[in-house]
Amino acid sequence: MNMTSSFPKITIVTPSFNQGKYLEETILSVIDQGYPNLEYIIIDGGSTDESLSIIKKYENQLAYWVSEKDEGLYHGIQKGFEKSSGEIMAWINADDMYHKKSLFKTAEIFSKFGHVQWIMGSNTYFDQNGHPFTYDNLPYSQRWSSSRLRLFDGQFIQQESVFWRRALWEKAGGYLDQNYSLAADFELWLRFFRYEKLYTTTFMLAGFRLRTENQKSFNQRDQYLAQQKELLLREKRKDGKTFQLRICKLLLGLATLIPKRKWRERLQANVLNLPPKVIFDRQNGIYLTKK
Repeated sequence: MNMTSSFPKITIVTPSFNQGKYLEETILSVIDQGYPNLEYIIIDGGSTDESLSIIKKYENQLAYWVSEKDEGLYHGIQKGFEKSSGEIMAWINADDMYHKKSLFKTAEIFSKFGHVQWIMGSNTYFDQNGHPFTYDNLPYSQRWSSSRLRLFDGQFIQQESVFWRRALWEKAGGYLDQNYSLAADFELWLRFFRYEKLYTTTFMLAGFRLRTENQKSFNQRDQYLAQQKELLLREKRKDGKTFQLRICKLLLGLATLIPKRKWRERLQANVLNLPPKVIFDRQNGIYLTKK
């Protein structure tokens, strides 16, 4: 039996434009995984820096690559997915990175939990020099539900560590909405939530690099948030759950009055309808927590 047949095919797309300073580290974070059934695709937007020489250095390990003018980040990602065939899908931008062996862990989670259609790893970050770190957050800040996303509490699903099954991608339309030049990822999550719960895990899968120069997520944050608010209003009009969300927000406020932290957090998680989390311990291996 072919060794790759025991591993689900994972498609990773990297969009790139003049990111030669970081691109090689991103590429190596993918191919150095050693994952035996990887379909890695790079879509370059016509870079004029050293990006092409870097891509060509690794082209024998790529399923497909192209360098040509495109219509922006999400157009490039869409082009990549249209060339793909993996059972599991994700994209990693040209300055972000995967953690060691994260593709193996992703495949294991999807294989063990057949009902899980999309997952997000523990939120992690890299500084400009590639050193990983985390932020301290609320106990449930890395667990997500449709209600929590739509209450827009200032926290975000970390795109870099999200993976999904192709079946969900196709059910949700199989496209990135390029009308949202900055928040097409957020728009995709809203569509995914119409069909499936997002499961999270304490495993570190990927990280977002914080840079000091030319980073859209920082320089255009206000525009990104404006697009998010527009999308949230669209979604509320679509399904008419405004009253339900108001009740949810009220209950969350009341929960803050509970003095015992454990009870308070449990109630908040129940109000938000947060799904179980994929965790690890020595006795049970990987398993789903109780809700």
